[in-house]
Amino acid sequence: MKISAVMGVFNGAAGLPGTLDSILAQTEGDFELIVVDDGSCDETPEILRRYAAADDRIRVITQPNGGLTRALIAGCEAARGDFIARHDNGDRSQPDRFARQLAAFTGDVVVVSCGVRFVGPDSELLYDVAAAGDVNESLLHDPVERIRGLPHHGTAMFRRDAYLAAGGYREEFRYAQDLDLWIRMAGRGRIVVLPEILYEARFETNAISATRRGDQVALARISIALRDGADPSLLEKARGIGRSTRTRRRGDDAAALYFVASCLRRNGNPSYERYARAALRRNPFHLRSWLLLIR
Repeated sequence: MKISAVMGVFNGAAGLPGTLDSILAQTEGDFELIVVDDGSCDETPEILRRYAAADDRIRVITQPNGGLTRALIAGCEAARGDFIARHDNGDRSQPDRFARQLAAFTGDVVVVSCGVRFVGPDSELLYDVAAAGDVNESLLHDPVERIRGLPHHGTAMFRRDAYLAAGGYREEFRYAQDLDLWIRMAGRGRIVVLPEILYEARFETNAISATRRGDQVALARISIALRDGADPSLLEKARGIGRSTRTRRRGDDAAALYFVASCLRRNGNPSYERYARAALRRNPFHLRSWLLLIR
């Protein structure tokens, strides 16, 4: 088997069918799809059961809710392919994504990514991203303020043997688990980012980047410190970050909705007003949302 696609999902029924359909439609058909159900209590288990019954390439692993990192560890551990392709629930891949990334593994390449299109909650175009410059150089030497990784975690395809040799995803990194892995993979070979937009990522207003940004940065700092020779006991500090339950605040919602609104306004999409007004309903004192509406 060439490829093991690995995805974790928790209460993701709304976006799950579209994601599964985009993976199963790949022109490179020599793959298995491992979906780790991370303790879902919505319709996710039933959707997975139905899809797995219809396509024997799908393998479902069920675990108690433990977060994305544990789900990815379990999925990658079960992988049988020579290459592991990541995918996030709610996102979609272009039909030739797997084929194009697979063809890019030449010489000492250990990770292949691609350009990504970010869309809003209703599939509105927000922006496109492709990495610029030498990703390896940045991962191996840059501080947290300047470090560049892959355009999106879900775009990654990597050699399974290199993943295992690097130590895989580390359970201590509840967030920023992807950057921590890329830093260690960068020391084992080249990381290539294809310029083509082969992946579509949906920006949700409850995304981790909006609600756990501080934890992500703190864990990224630890990963970089370990890269630069810090005592391995620092991993214990990483284990404690992001474990506490955090109540989502109205300010988080307003900031995320404002971000969507600002992208849409820049693109000339009049629906930005709807998101700006939604942000103000969450937080009437969100100044930047007011400014969007009165300009």
